[in-house]
Amino acid sequence: MPPSEKIEMAETLKLRGSAALSPVRLSRTERAMREFLPRLKGLQADHCFFAELSGALSADESARLSELVGAHGSAEISRQGTLLLVVPRLGTISPWSSKATDILHQCGFDNVVRIERGTAWTVALNEPMDERHFNAILPLLHDRMTESVLPSLDAADALFHHYEPQALASVDILAGGREALEAANLDLGLALSDDEIDYLIENFVHIGRNPTDVELMMFAQANSEHCRHKIFNAD
Repeated sequence: MPPSEKIEMAETLKLRGSAALSPVRLSRTERAMREFLPRLKGLQADHCFFAELSGALSADESARLSELVGAHGSAEISRQGTLLLVVPRLGTISPWSSKATDILHQCGFDNVVRIERGTAWTVALNEPMDERHFNAILPLLHDRMTESVLPSLDAADALFHHYEPQALASVDILAGGREALEAANLDLGLALSDDEIDYLIENFVHIGRNPTDVELMMFAQANSEHCRHKIFNAD
């Protein structure tokens, strides 16, 4: 499938919030991190808010927005250490964002297209952080299934990238057989099992047409482990 065309992005407002973790939780995370980073000097975790704007906010609107979300000014603050910004997985909209955006619209913030929240972790070390350190502590800071880790506040602009919808595509199993579906399974990340691939081939060959990528994605989601518990050998 051809890549989607990116649409020009609106302005992103970045605000700093209060501490993201209680002192107890932050201390627990710091202790766990010291197993991988013995030279850890300190750890800080703050909420950051990112608002996609369709137009500039007035001074009064900016103040009201900060008050509503509990922000304390610009997110561009001085940090002593390595910044790791944890945000909702790129390409998704978090439940927090859906509710918060709806509240802002009800409060008259028409220029706010969407708002998201992330956690800015500052890891202070007595030595430069290398790739080994980075990979070791990532599981302590985020859930890789639902969150992304970004290297800077500016990188959070990617939360609001918009793309033109892709054209519907078909997988030619009538001509390519099982190999065509297995290739689509890898390309689309469907995680279809062997028996599901057999089932799809048998039924689409029977009705005499090829499946679309949308149909395959819907089939994969409807029969995912979350819905059917494949790992428990359910039928």
